Order: sequence, then C-alpha cells, then structure tokens
Amino acid sequence: MQFFDLLRVALDTMVKSNSWQDRVIDVRVRTLSPEEALGNPEHQDYPLVKGRERMMEAELLGSRGQAFTDMYGNFSGTLGEVCSMGLENNFRRAVFLSTLNAVCRHLGLATRTVHCRDDQPPLCARELVKFVRDRHGSPRIALVGLQPRMVQLLGQEFALRVTDLDPENVGTKRFGVPIQRPEETAENIRWCELALVTGTTLTNDTVRELVTMKPTIFYGVTVAAAAHILELKRFCPYGS
Repeated sequence: MQFFDLLRVALDTMVKSNSWQDRVIDVRVRTLSPEEALGNPEHQDYPLVKGRERMMEAELLGSRGQAFTDMYGNFSGTLGEVCSMGLENNFRRAVFLSTLNAVCRHLGLATRTVHCRDDQPPLCARELVKFVRDRHGSPRIALVGLQPRMVQLLGQEFALRVTDLDPENVGTKRFGVPIQRPEETAENIRWCELALVTGTTLTNDTVRELVTMKPTIFYGVTVAAAAHILELKRFCPYGS
C-alpha cells in the first residue's frame, strides 16, 4: 500500500473506533498568517515569512494539528468527508494531514502538532546538531528541504548537501552551502550517511522517493501523526 493509503485506513479506523462516523464532527481547516504560525522570530528568511509556503491548521474538538503547504486555503467539513476526499493535490493533502494531526493529538497518539514560535527555531537547530552528533557521530548529511537555521548550524559541523523545491533558492548558497535542485536529491541520498527530511515531503507527495535503507529522520509538525502511524523517526523538540 502507498503511504496515503495507509494513513487513510488509519484515520478511518480511528473515526469508526470512536463512533464518530455516526455523528457530525466539524473539521475546520484554515490558513495561518506567518505571525500566527511563527510568532516574531529574529530571522526573516523562513519560507513561511517569505511567502512561498503557508501553515494550514485543523481544529477538532479543541485539538489542533498543522501542515505546511504551498497550495493553501480553507476547508470546512466532516471527518467522513476528509476520510474519503481525493488527495490529488497539495491543498487536499494538507487538509488531510492537518486533520490527521488534530485527530491523533486529540487521541493522545501524536505530540508537537503545532509549530514552534519566536526564538525556538534556532534552538531547534542547535538541538538537532547535538542530536545528530550524539546518535550518529559525524555523518555526511543530505538535508531535503531548506530550513535556514538547520543549514547554518549543520553546515558548521558536518558535510552537508541541501536540495529544495523553491526555484528562488536553487542555485544560491546559504551560509556557504549550495542549494541544489530537487532532481539531485537521489544522488545526495546515495552519498549521505544520514538523511534529514522535511515533513512537507508528505504534502507534496515526494516522500516515497526518500524512504530508503539510509538512516532517515523526518523533522517538523506536518509529519507528526504519520510518523506515529508509519513508525518513522521524527525530530521536533519545540513544537507544542
């Protein structure tokens, strides 16, 4: 089964096991402003601030779940509608993933489903450097998805290659590290000893290409519930 088939089965099972299929459960998904999602960070080079991506947030019975996407909007419907909706584009996948995160958060199956804020992203990157060093030594790292603070600090400690989907980033250097085309990701995965992958690869449906025999850690809030369901390793120390 494909990743989203497994996630859909899991969500459908959770809905039915809680008898939610017999009552109308409203799911409201909305797009957050950069300030709502990130607060007021010192640095202004995050994708959320630059405007290419936005955070979508689902709220279910008081529990919140979020997902990054470059195709954003609002949605209101029932859990049954989310379970059965087609997932053919990034908007629909973001609705599904943010809702799945909210459901799993409500059931106590997932934590840190809401993005960290203000001064926490740099702290997250520092924690990541320590996390990698303590568990993996000094590996060659392929970073999939440009997270500026991670590039800045990982590049000081490890051999690092970075790929990103945003054409405005490709071909530039960040903190001395070239930002490569997404087509170079497969070669970087072969080269690396550790892959650090943004959870947004679920939203854009490129995740299947990135789950290999190489040690892989997914980072961020988008992948919160999926990491629990699919038993993926995840790093997100400061989400709430």
